[in-house]
Amino acid sequence: MKRIVLSLFGAVIIFAGSLSETQAATPLVDAAWVKANAGKPGIVFLDTRHRSSFMAGHVAGAVNSDYGRDGWRVKAKGVPGMLPDTARLSRLIGGLGIGNDSHVVILPGGYNSAEMGVATRIYWTFKVAGHDAVSILDGGMEAYLSDRKAPLVKGLATPKVRTFAINMRPQLLATADDVGKMLAAGSAGTLIDSRPNDQFLGVNKSGKVKRPGTLPGAINLPGRWTTINDGGAFRSRDALNTLYAAAGAPTKGETITFCNTGHWASLGWFVNSELLGNKKTKLYDGSLAEWSQQPNAPMEQKIKLR
Repeated sequence: MKRIVLSLFGAVIIFAGSLSETQAATPLVDAAWVKANAGKPGIVFLDTRHRSSFMAGHVAGAVNSDYGRDGWRVKAKGVPGMLPDTARLSRLIGGLGIGNDSHVVILPGGYNSAEMGVATRIYWTFKVAGHDAVSILDGGMEAYLSDRKAPLVKGLATPKVRTFAINMRPQLLATADDVGKMLAAGSAGTLIDSRPNDQFLGVNKSGKVKRPGTLPGAINLPGRWTTINDGGAFRSRDALNTLYAAAGAPTKGETITFCNTGHWASLGWFVNSELLGNKKTKLYDGSLAEWSQQPNAPMEQKIKLR
C-alpha cells in the first residue's frame, strides 16, 4: 500500500493505494530499476536473447522468448514479418505467463540497434494489443551485465500460462491503404523510412522487397541513428531532436514509419511516439515488402545504377 501526498495550488491531496502497473510503466527503464524490481510480483521480465544466453544467466523472474521462432511475426498473404492474428498473439503472450495486469519489461541483448529493434517491435505489438504496461531495458542485458555483481539466475524458466485478452488499437497500425491516402493527400502527413541510407536511395535493396527505392516523398531517418554508436542505448531526447532536424523530419503531426518488413520501422515508431511524444505516429506493418508487390504502387528510386 502506497500513500502519495501531492501539493496542488496550495491544497494537499492524499491518494491511498498503489499505482497501477500502467501508471508505473515508462517506455525505458535502466539496469538499476531492473535490479531493484527483479522478482517482484506483477512484473514479467521478457528476455529476448538466445536461449543459451538466457540459461547461462538471467534476471530473476524472467521468461525467455525467441523473436524469430515463437510467432511474434508471421507470413501473411505472401508478406513476411506481419503481426499475427489476435488468437495466435493471445496464446503467445498468455503462454509466457503474461496477463492483462502484468507490467512487461522487455530485456533485449543490447548488442546493436538492429537487435534493439526486437524490443521495439515487441513493445509496439503490446501497444497495438491494447497493453500499456510495457517497458524496455535501455542498453539491454549488456547494460545489466556490465555490473559483474548483478544478480543472475541460471537455467530455464517455465511460466504459468495465463489468459491475455487482446484489445486491438488500429490507430497505431498503418495499412497500404493508409499509405496510399497519405500519398494522395500530398503534404497531409510524413513518411519516415527507417532503413539504411543505401536502401532508401535505391542503391541496394532487401531480398524481401521486389523493387528498389522508397515511398515517394519519404524522409530517411535510419533506425541505427536512434541509438548511441549503433548500440543498445537510446539517444537523449535533445540528441534525437537534433537528428530529426538534420533529417528534415518533423516530430509532430500525422506520421507513418516504414522499412522493409516493419522491424527497423519499429525503432522509428518507438522514438517518434514514445520518446518524442508524437502520438499521431503509426507503423506500416507490411512496409515495402508488401508495397513493392503491388505493380502500380508508386516508388521513388533516387539513384539508378546500370
